[in-house]
Amino acid sequence: MTSSTPRRTVLTAALATAAGTAAGSAASAAPVTALTRGGAAAPAAAAAPGLVDNRFWTSYTDWRCGSSTGTRAVAGHRPGLVIATPAGRLDHTDPHTGTTSTWEYASWTSPVHTSTVPATEVIASWNADTPPGTWIQIDLRGTYNDASATPWFVMGRWAAGDGDIKRTSVDDQSDGRSSIWTDTFSVDDATSGLRLASYQLRVTLYRTPGTDLTPTLWRIGAMASDIPDRFTVPASVPGLVRELVVPRYSQNTHIGQYPEYDNGGEAWCSPTSSQMIIEYWGRAPSAEDLAWVNPDFADPQVCHAARFTFDHQYEGCGNWPFNAAYAATYPDMNAVVTRLRSLTDLETLIRAGIPAITSQSFHKEELTGAGYGTSGHLMTVIGFTADGDVIANDPASPSNEAVRRVYRRREWENIWLRTKRYDANGKVRSGTGGVCYIFWPVRSAPGQHRALRSLGLL
Repeated sequence: MTSSTPRRTVLTAALATAAGTAAGSAASAAPVTALTRGGAAAPAAAAAPGLVDNRFWTSYTDWRCGSSTGTRAVAGHRPGLVIATPAGRLDHTDPHTGTTSTWEYASWTSPVHTSTVPATEVIASWNADTPPGTWIQIDLRGTYNDASATPWFVMGRWAAGDGDIKRTSVDDQSDGRSSIWTDTFSVDDATSGLRLASYQLRVTLYRTPGTDLTPTLWRIGAMASDIPDRFTVPASVPGLVRELVVPRYSQNTHIGQYPEYDNGGEAWCSPTSSQMIIEYWGRAPSAEDLAWVNPDFADPQVCHAARFTFDHQYEGCGNWPFNAAYAATYPDMNAVVTRLRSLTDLETLIRAGIPAITSQSFHKEELTGAGYGTSGHLMTVIGFTADGDVIANDPASPSNEAVRRVYRRREWENIWLRTKRYDANGKVRSGTGGVCYIFWPVRSAPGQHRALRSLGLL
């Protein structure tokens, strides 16, 4: 992702020509892990330091330390933030429906966070409950390393449903030095040396006037990073042999279904991947949730995920924070967007039983066995072979049975972690620099807790 890109393209659909043979049997819906091969693990290469900073506010103390205007902190096994006494009323016109409605609101602003990584990019993510009649807006402002300040930028207007507002990113936001590209704050010219040194996040909670409804915010935070421009990355040393049993869903079996959500299944790599991991953790939409889906369609939960991750401004299902927020609508689920530094970091997660969704772009010849090229594609990493190769549930497959793929480690690592690439015509394009989604239960096992903490996610 670079600021020279007029519209972030790395999350567009995989070119849906996936072909070839993929190993594996029908998907298991059980949220369990399985060791498939033994043998001593090779020593892992150290991950590159100093590229990524994560900061998330989640605790009762966190909510009490911020600046509150009409909100209050609530304790419990999952502390949150709710509306106490509204700070006022606001008329909001939904740009996607033209409907103007009046809302009561309250807000919370985080303390200033000074990033350990003066950043060229920042991506916010959040976990919240928004019952019908409520929604939230997330904003970011920061201070540059020359002590000048940004304005408040809108990072998303979000609701779990789509009956009150249409969840949306906001285009055309810039201060002449940085811009918002769908879900990403990005310094316009990273070569200038300008960096975002610190930032605050603000969340505004909205509800129908005269009611006691309230959203509940459980988590808000951001990943700040300064990933250098690179066409290749150093190779990591394989350090794990393990495969997790993750349900398998193909996006391509949904081609033509619900084209109002980004042209149907051919563009649903992100929600399809999200749904796989949600079900790995034993969560799933109810029959009532799925009642709107055509009963003739297989795997209706994939259609459901597409609808409820859809960004009406981006006109797609690939908004990264919206996918994380969707995952966290399921009971006691955490979800974040971050960057990892190497396959060693991914091995840390897989070792703990945590799969991850990764974003990458490549042309056909760069990933042996994929059978397609893409300007942006999400897939689920579920393990590593004895040779260190990546085992992925790739939704750009012709059937659920074909979703499990094994990709060459060196090829896969490079297309995921690079920030620059050449397309099939030899033109320079952007890469995602290690972006991924990570979902995990609120009550995680001690080993999972340690793994997440080691990556700065707790």
